[in-house]
This record gives sequence, C-alpha cells and structure tokens, in this order.
Amino acid sequence: MSGKEKAVVLLSGGLDSTTLTALARQEGFELYCLSFHYGQRHAGELEAAARIAKIYGAADHLVVDLDLKKIGGSALTDFNVGVPKASDVDQIGQTIPVTYVPARNTIFLSYALAWAEVLPAGHIFIGVNALDYSGYPDCRPEYIAAFEKMANLATKAAVEGKAVVKIRAPLSKLSKAQIIKKGIDLGVDYSLTHSCYDPTVEGLACGRCDSCLLRKKGFKEAGLEDPVEYENR
Repeated sequence: MSGKEKAVVLLSGGLDSTTLTALARQEGFELYCLSFHYGQRHAGELEAAARIAKIYGAADHLVVDLDLKKIGGSALTDFNVGVPKASDVDQIGQTIPVTYVPARNTIFLSYALAWAEVLPAGHIFIGVNALDYSGYPDCRPEYIAAFEKMANLATKAAVEGKAVVKIRAPLSKLSKAQIIKKGIDLGVDYSLTHSCYDPTVEGLACGRCDSCLLRKKGFKEAGLEDPVEYENR
C-alpha cells in the first residue's frame, strides 16, 4: 500500500497521453495505466505505451483486447479505407474525418470507469484536446462533463455514496504547442512516443496524416524539434 490516491490513466503511447501521464504523476497519484488493442492499424503505439507506463512507475498497466474491426466505420480499424493525408494542417478539424472511431472514447472511458470502481480510484485521466485536434466529437469538454455526470449515476460506489469519480481532462483547452511545452517542463522524452495513424512497416511515422501534421505543427510552434523519425524526413 503506497498511501497515494489512485488514478486510472488512459494511455495510448502518443504525445498527449504521455504528457497526461507525467501530469498525473506530478500530482502525486498512484498510476494505473489503461491501454487498448482494438484492431487499430497503428497498434505499434502499444509498445510506446508499455515503455511510458514503466518509466512513470505505473502500479499496473492493463492492456484490454477489443475487436472494433468487426464494427468498422473508421480508417483506423478498416484497412480497406485509406488514412487521409491532408496537404494543409489548417484543413484539419473542419469536418469529422474518416479516422474517427465510432464511440471510441465512450468505450475506453467505460472500461476505465469499471476499473476505477474496482481499484477503487476516484480519478480517471484522459488526454483529449479540443483545440489542435481532428474534430472528433468525443474530445469536446461538454462530452467529458456529460460522461462524468453519467458515470456518477451508473456505479454502485457512487449510488451508495461511497465514492465519486472525476473525469480529468487537463489538456482539453491547450494547444499542441502548449501541451509539448508542459511536457518538456515535466521532463517528458517525446522520442518514446508514437502518434502516427499510418506508420510504415518499419514503424516510421508517415508525416502526412492528421496526427502527424498536428504533432509537427505543435513542435514548430513550440520552437522545438520533433525527435521522432518520419518517412522521407
């Protein structure tokens, strides 16, 4: 028993969730990291998640297997649908792209809620962002507030008055550059992270998908060099 308050941290292995993990540790939580192998084409992110969970001393790192390929509806889970490669980063977020995975954050948060009730943990951290993002509806602050309200109506612990869960989204109103600067201040090594939706077979980031473009934009605006390797850099 560490005596620390427990928190479930949704950890994909990307830039945002790694910064989130560093923030949760800075706040003094005992970390329980949760990742998903859901049939995503960029499953290599789970290797990054494992590295990061270890570096930040997670008490446990749970990887849940889901098969969202059976549902489809996203370029990230249907390999017959190409990942769009934007020519202009300013075009991103104007419409909801085909990389949106139906109900993904609702599914992930539901698993996190179940684990939090069992641990028990009163905080769930999620690295959603509603500024420099692809326009996914389940990344907006109003969605997070609605899920938190639902969560405290849905669990035995909350109904019995034993525990209230807080959904923490501290990056939601930050630009990608601000997130990167915060991570640097916390000592985050971004070379360990994986953001690309469509990496090469060698694991190199494509540099042209929405996630890569937003990441590169963030590092440029932060005045820093992105340490990851890109295809044809």
